[in-house]
Amino acid sequence: MIAQQLLNGLAMGSVYTLVALGLTLVYGILHIPNFAHGAIYMVGAFSTYVFTISMGWNYWLAILLSIIVVGLLSVLMERIVFYPLRHATPIHAKIAAIGVLLFLEAGAQAIWGAEFKMLPTPYDKVVNLFGVTITQQKLIIIVAAILLMLALHYFLRHTTTGSTIIAMAQNREGAFLVGINANRVSMMTFFIAGGLATVAASLVAPINLVFPAMGHLVIMKAFVIVVLGGMGSIPGAIVGGYILGLAEAFGGAFISTDYKDIIAFLLLVIIFTFKPTGLFAKGVQ
Repeated sequence: MIAQQLLNGLAMGSVYTLVALGLTLVYGILHIPNFAHGAIYMVGAFSTYVFTISMGWNYWLAILLSIIVVGLLSVLMERIVFYPLRHATPIHAKIAAIGVLLFLEAGAQAIWGAEFKMLPTPYDKVVNLFGVTITQQKLIIIVAAILLMLALHYFLRHTTTGSTIIAMAQNREGAFLVGINANRVSMMTFFIAGGLATVAASLVAPINLVFPAMGHLVIMKAFVIVVLGGMGSIPGAIVGGYILGLAEAFGGAFISTDYKDIIAFLLLVIIFTFKPTGLFAKGVQ
């Protein structure tokens, strides 16, 4: 049973981590929490649903196209909403993000309705892994998240564009002085964040269904992870995401599933009691 819950926790932790990584990157650039990120997550799931159901495309092709579409939508949000507010006080950007969240959710409900939708997957079979049963979809979630995290690490550490994102996050004024194109970095960051949220939503949608409010609970937990790991810390987002996923899995199994969603906030209180700044140093690393 412990091994079973370990795999379940790793699967959900992978989803939380991918969403939290996008939040972390955007926070590193804007230094504001992007409340609209949950709606981007939801649009990613609906986009894959449309490409798969309405157009009959291959599951992986649908996810790839959704990454592009939602990534561009995320960039458009940065250009239209956040860029004009770059010199305003932070509260303006926060209110604008909430406005985008409400707009996207209302739009999704108007187009697709409020009812739950099932995204089919070709990986619905159950496999036996070292004596533990798990669906192929959950295994794909774990593997895909690990591969994406490794790719993100390589991108940030070993490419020029990735280095500019880190530079912008660490010292915005210094980045300007050495000639870094802030607009290009911001758009690239939002595209990556939108892509990560889309992958997370598309992979978990066959398990958790698709509906306009699906991003609410996930984004609240992602914010807990970002704060828990240290605002803007990529290692913190990864560790925090898996801690939360495992805590929920074991808490639901050994305590009660009724209290599963409270565990995130209980963890936040406990860790802040002993380490008020979060698990890791703040700032994109």
